[in-house]
Amino acid sequence: MRQQVAKLAGVSEATVSRVLNGVGPVKEETKQRVLAAAAELGYVPSALAQRFARKKSGNLGVVLPYMAKVSLFSTYYFSEMLGGIGSEAQARGNDLLLLFRGTDQPRDYAALFQAQKVDALVILGARDMSLDRLALEELARDGHPFCVLNQRYAKRGETPPFPTIDADHWSGSREAVRHLIDIGCQRVAFINGPADYSNSADRRDGYLSIVEQSGLPVDERLMLTGNYSRKSGYELAPQLAEMIAAGQADAIFAANDRMAIGAMQGLRERGLEAGRDYALCGYDDADAARMACPQLTSVAVPFHEMGRAAAEMLLAAADGEERAAAASAELPVRLIVRESTGQYKPQA
Repeated sequence: MRQQVAKLAGVSEATVSRVLNGVGPVKEETKQRVLAAAAELGYVPSALAQRFARKKSGNLGVVLPYMAKVSLFSTYYFSEMLGGIGSEAQARGNDLLLLFRGTDQPRDYAALFQAQKVDALVILGARDMSLDRLALEELARDGHPFCVLNQRYAKRGETPPFPTIDADHWSGSREAVRHLIDIGCQRVAFINGPADYSNSADRRDGYLSIVEQSGLPVDERLMLTGNYSRKSGYELAPQLAEMIAAGQADAIFAANDRMAIGAMQGLRERGLEAGRDYALCGYDDADAARMACPQLTSVAVPFHEMGRAAAEMLLAAADGEERAAAASAELPVRLIVRESTGQYKPQA
């Protein structure tokens, strides 16, 4: 068929290949003649052949952390970002290649580009560890297109060393704690995640800044650490119950909804109800926040939009679009007030 297109257009088969695969210089008049001939003959070139000619795989790689006995796809954080990445990739005719890496596994990201398995790479669940940093530095040094989601590798206010799509977790944390203080809470316990995530640092800093700004004392005993799992929140319930009973805490701010709901379950087993005996605020605004009883006040994070923005930036750059220069962005968050704080009346 390609020979017939060449004959009808009066050009060589090599010229037809250059036009249909979008590679190499071709005069505009010749290009239009080839396209008209192909349309007349009903010739549609193979997408695989086009990708091969352009040295493109058509795959957008997505790196996910491997955690034994944990279903990432049922986790709101990952499912929402994957949904955003996938919707943009599909709209641009690309496929997703999912890659799982355990904590101690090699970060062989550069090899994916060298083998032409991916055209760009989105990295989820990265941590501030030397293994991750070295792999990202190699990608940046070799000029491979990639983006890190929800991990900044820089202090707040500094430009990230790698292309990054993040959310304003500092402001989100401040808004959550300010809300608790505004409804009359004076002793806000804080359940944070591991320190090697930049969003944990941002939430901690936001918590501390609004507590200090409000003139309340900073009490290290109120600052607890989980691992972003429901179980870790549940396991902190005995300690939290003692604080509430002793008057040391009248509110809890958890750095994600899973820990908040775990703590709420554990406190309920000890006769303490969110919205009645203490105020409770989570973070992420996962589906579970709306399904909890009482419904959970939470900070809504645009994970889907973060994923879509990362894919759009990378795939637009891969397609040669001028507007797609590699960049970083920080998306806004917002507080959603529900029953777990909205019904709470602090004791005088």
